[in-house]
Amino acid sequence: WLLARAGTRRGRVLGMASLVRRLDGLPCALLPPARPYLDWLDGIGCRTLGQLRHLPRPGLQRRCGGALLDMLDDAHGHSTELFLWLEAPPTFRASLELFDRVEHAEALLFGARRLLQQMTGWLCARQFAVERIQLLLAHERGRVARPPTVIDLALGEAVWRDEHLLRLLKERLAQLVLDAPVIGLTLEALRVQPMAPPSDTLFPEPGGTPQERQRLMELLVARLGAENVLQAAPRADYRPEAANQWLPLPARSAARNAAPDLPPGLPGMPRPGWLLAQPVALLMREHRPFYGSPLKMVSVAERIEAGWWGQSQARDYFIAEGLDHAHYWVYRERIAGSGEDAAPRWFLHGLFG
Repeated sequence: WLLARAGTRRGRVLGMASLVRRLDGLPCALLPPARPYLDWLDGIGCRTLGQLRHLPRPGLQRRCGGALLDMLDDAHGHSTELFLWLEAPPTFRASLELFDRVEHAEALLFGARRLLQQMTGWLCARQFAVERIQLLLAHERGRVARPPTVIDLALGEAVWRDEHLLRLLKERLAQLVLDAPVIGLTLEALRVQPMAPPSDTLFPEPGGTPQERQRLMELLVARLGAENVLQAAPRADYRPEAANQWLPLPARSAARNAAPDLPPGLPGMPRPGWLLAQPVALLMREHRPFYGSPLKMVSVAERIEAGWWGQSQARDYFIAEGLDHAHYWVYRERIAGSGEDAAPRWFLHGLFG
């Protein structure tokens, strides 16, 4: 690097002795740590790297710092160079050749169990947990060769035990109809992460632990299909109708991991747990909205307006309370272009509970 910065046009350096001679003739200004001290070095007659190298090291370090000596030693090969080695991500892939052709998918469960036990042993030995696995069903080769059938399992939570994985594979194999006989199995761990220790509580939680509920959802996905098991996911939209979307469980987990965290202390009004598909118009009795009983407003108004891309709307949302102390999310809507004296319309849009 120093020789390139010097702009010399000499030939290549093949020996250490010739490299030292070439470096000793370079000016000190090529070393970035030496530039703040060039006037002092020029005053003592030190203009080249060779002259700089012959100065007393303790005094030079006290005057110019250790960075100058370190760079000088690196150029002459006197310091140990440490490398950051590139580590390949941990992967697992195991294959099993079947003794005979298998024409029914459920009969493959025995071989899949052996591969799962081999994978979980590999995970426990390295303190890893798996989030996604893939089982490949190899078919006969030859003129009528087919690509392998792929069974992809994406988990909402990383696991390292084979009981839950075997239950999911059993559900997937029960729904699979083979297009051709299977002669071999291959299991791959596509996404692994360090194993997180379980945090058990002193008393059992009502309704099961979060891990048990997650395993139930994954079992439903394997049995009913990913497109039939949806979970709510918030969207960055202030409009109530567009603030939520329904996603399959694997896509919901990916969106949750990629979503940025909201800043702390973000202001906002409470939102109901249930939002009606269509707002319900409310009756007016004694100038108050009525829904089973007269409603009393227990919050200040929150103005929500539609953007330029949609229909022009202006709504004032309130939290209302009935005589039974149930809370409702209602809004008052004014017709666009009407005056201030126009009678507002009241709608029920959500339920708290």
